[in-house]
Amino acid sequence: MTLLWGFVIVSIVLGAIRGILEPPKRKRRKKQTRSTNKHSKSNKSASSSFSRSSKTCRPDEELLLTPLDEINGTEFERLLALYFKDRGYKVHEVGVGGNDGGVDLVIVDKRGERTAVQAKCYAETNAVNVQTVRELVGAKRNHNCVLSLLITTSDLTGPAKKEAELLRVEYWHGAVIERKLTSWGKWKPSKRGKQRA
Repeated sequence: MTLLWGFVIVSIVLGAIRGILEPPKRKRRKKQTRSTNKHSKSNKSASSSFSRSSKTCRPDEELLLTPLDEINGTEFERLLALYFKDRGYKVHEVGVGGNDGGVDLVIVDKRGERTAVQAKCYAETNAVNVQTVRELVGAKRNHNCVLSLLITTSDLTGPAKKEAELLRVEYWHGAVIERKLTSWGKWKPSKRGKQRA
C-alpha cells in the first residue's frame, strides 16, 4: 500500500515540475474584423443577393437609408451601435456578425452603468424564444453588465415575454425599435429598396 502512495506522490511531484518547466501554451485568437465602410465595393454585390444571415455590412451612410426588413443581422447590430453612440453611450461591439455568446453590444451610460444588448434581426413571423432571453441573462455576467436589453425587429413569443419580465430583461420589439430609430432622425429609410425585391 505504501508503494502505491509513493507512486502517486512521485507522479504528482513530477507533473508539477513538468508544469513549471514547460513554457505556457499561447492561445490563438481569431482575428476579429469589424465590418465598416471599407467593404463598400463588396457590399454592392452582396446587396443584390440579400441574406439576413450575411456577415457583410453596408457602409454607415447606406445603412441609415435602408429599411429594417432589408438589413441582415450584422447590419442591425451596426445600426444599433450608431444609434446608441449618438445617444451618448460608449458602445463596445462584442459579437460582430455572430459567435457573440448571447451579447452583441455592451453599452455604457455616462454614470458607467453597463447594459448587455442582444440584437435579433428576424422576419416579422419569426419570434424570439425563451432560450434567447436566458442566454442574454447568463451572458451579461460575462461582460460585467448589470442590465440587459433584447432588441428585435420582430417580437418575442408569449413565454419569452414572461421570462423577460421575470428575469428583468428589457425588450424592444419591431414597432418600438422602428419608432425609436425614426425619432432619432438620422435613420431615414427610403422606399427604393422595395423595388429590388
